[in-house]
Amino acid sequence: MGMAVGQSGGGRTRRRGRRHSLVSEINVTPFVDVMLVLLIIFMVAAPLLTVGVPIDLPESRAGALNSETTPITVSVNADGQVYLQETEIAIDDIVPTLEAVATTGYDERIYVRADGAANYAMVMRVLGRINGAGYRNVGLVTLPEDS
Repeated sequence: MGMAVGQSGGGRTRRRGRRHSLVSEINVTPFVDVMLVLLIIFMVAAPLLTVGVPIDLPESRAGALNSETTPITVSVNADGQVYLQETEIAIDDIVPTLEAVATTGYDERIYVRADGAANYAMVMRVLGRINGAGYRNVGLVTLPEDS
């Protein structure tokens, strides 16, 4: 009998402790909600971050280049018009404009984007002007080739 009395008294203290104890579990529902909203925002915003000149890029098996800073982009469309970032410029103005825009001098990374239907001679003229001005860090932008 003494045993039954001791157990019932201990059970009462446990029940009291359970009523007043704090829940130490993390509620992940708000975290998941926030992450889903951020995912949707980034999915919508990512296509808007590309350069605004519409160009049908050729495909290539070359690997991607790593760049820590935002590169300067020179684009040549199918009609032979030349753009620096999103602003149309004359081919004779490429070098002075690059010198004004380049923050690291001749070590500046320059990407050349050319439409697949663009005149090869025009693309080579643009590359020749950039190279002749002393810029050696030039990359050609293409799409990944479908296997």
